Amino acid sequence: MRNIMNISLPKEMVVDIKREVKAGKFASTSEFVRHLIRLWNTEQLMRDIEQSRAEIAAGKGKVLRSLRDLR
Repeated sequence: MRNIMNISLPKEMVVDIKREVKAGKFASTSEFVRHLIRLWNTEQLMRDIEQSRAEIAAGKGKVLRSLRDLR
C-alpha cells in the first residue's frame, strides 16, 4: 500500500534534490526523502541512547534481574 504525501519546498531545495537524483546518488526524489527520514530516525535514536546513558551515569538506571522487571 502506497501512501502519498505532498510537500512544498523552496525552489533552491528542489534544484538541489533533483541534482542529487540526476547525479545518480538517489533513484528518485522519493528515495531522497526516504533517506532523509531514515537519517532523522537514526539521529533520534542516538539522542535517546545518549539520554539513557546520562541517566545511567547519574544513577537513575534500574538493574533488571529478569524479563519480569521490564513490566
